[in-house]
Amino acid sequence: MDNKEYIASGILELYVAGVLTEQENQQVYDVIQKSPEALQEVESIEKAILQLTAATSVVDIPSFDAIKAHLNEDEDTTKVIPMKPKQSWTQFTGWVAAIILAGLFIWSMNENNQIKEELATEKENIQEQQKLIDSTETNLAETQKILDVIRDKNVISVPLAGQQVSPTSYAKVYWDKQTNEIYLDAKGLPKPPEGKVYQIWSLKLTPLTPTSLGTLESFADSKTKIFTIPNSNESEAFGITLEPKGGSESPTLEQLYTLGAVTP
Repeated sequence: MDNKEYIASGILELYVAGVLTEQENQQVYDVIQKSPEALQEVESIEKAILQLTAATSVVDIPSFDAIKAHLNEDEDTTKVIPMKPKQSWTQFTGWVAAIILAGLFIWSMNENNQIKEELATEKENIQEQQKLIDSTETNLAETQKILDVIRDKNVISVPLAGQQVSPTSYAKVYWDKQTNEIYLDAKGLPKPPEGKVYQIWSLKLTPLTPTSLGTLESFADSKTKIFTIPNSNESEAFGITLEPKGGSESPTLEQLYTLGAVTP
């Protein structure tokens, strides 16, 4: 517990009021010897109590002889001396009790706020955990779907080999003609440069006719590097080129990264 929390706890008010146990008094004494802030707070509390005590101090009460002398004076000059009632010790203890209650109230409010903060933090943690669970379940479902596709004997597998601009690159297309979708495994492609994007092409070979299947805008963010792409074309080959961000109307052959033909 730091100095601010310790001071706000209300224990210093109880220490000044003298209602703590001997052990607790010793603990507080040790703290204020080490902490100037705590010592200053104790002095402030003592000063406040002294001011309250001064405000309730008793005025001198005239003696009986003085009262008798005044009563014997001439009736025209007789004055009644106003007397303030003596303040009882219970008034002082009432002020002390009020200070203690105020300290306890502040301490209670601080504890309540701390509990609320802890509950809010715990709620956020639970929400984050739930998001992680949901994401994991989604990824598992997608992975299972991909496994089912690549294991399906009716799905066509098309390896795409690296080309002159990037000989070490490679990719693989899994083409499901029943759903008109391809599953592109682009794990073998390097990260595209800033401002560039990979574009997928369906090719007819005679004559050479490229049809864009879209760009891999989310390539950098994808962990699996597996993409599902619609393809209703009668593709004879697939190619991947590096294009300016947003894609191109026709492939830039100088930037052809991978190419592969569909085998019968």
